[in-house]
Amino acid sequence: MHVETGEPMPQALLDKVLAARTFNAGFNTVEFTSSAIVDMEFHTRGPIDDPMAVQAEILSELGIPKSLVMRHASPHFQHIFAGGYSAGYYSYMWSEVLDADAFAAFEETGDAFNTEMAKKLKDHIYSVGGSIDPEDAYKAFRGKLPSPDAMLAKKGLAVTEELSGSDA
Repeated sequence: MHVETGEPMPQALLDKVLAARTFNAGFNTVEFTSSAIVDMEFHTRGPIDDPMAVQAEILSELGIPKSLVMRHASPHFQHIFAGGYSAGYYSYMWSEVLDADAFAAFEETGDAFNTEMAKKLKDHIYSVGGSIDPEDAYKAFRGKLPSPDAMLAKKGLAVTEELSGSDA
């Protein structure tokens, strides 16, 4: 509703807003993933004298154009230089995968508030904590291992028949 007139947003404008919600998702995903890969490389290589040179080398190996500057460059990763967790930046993306895949389980029932699925989530994920292997816990909840497909679809990066124009 418009703040002054109380009129609803015109459908054409709403359609534009919704169409733009995944704008730049590909760039953002590549940027985030490259940061995670750089982070992991720092923790799998031996001692590093020049982190920025190593970062540049890794980005070059990945084929990232020099014109794309990492928003989260190595000096931003406090854990690299000051202790803390090791090679954990990728875990944020893994959390996105788990979140999207788990929510997809609810969507597949046709009810985002499905009580049976909520009970499975509580019983097999929330209630077990670290008492069993996380892989076993997730499979007990979902019936399968998590897949990045739901995350990619949420970001607008999944190719579907509708998007590809394929009849196959």
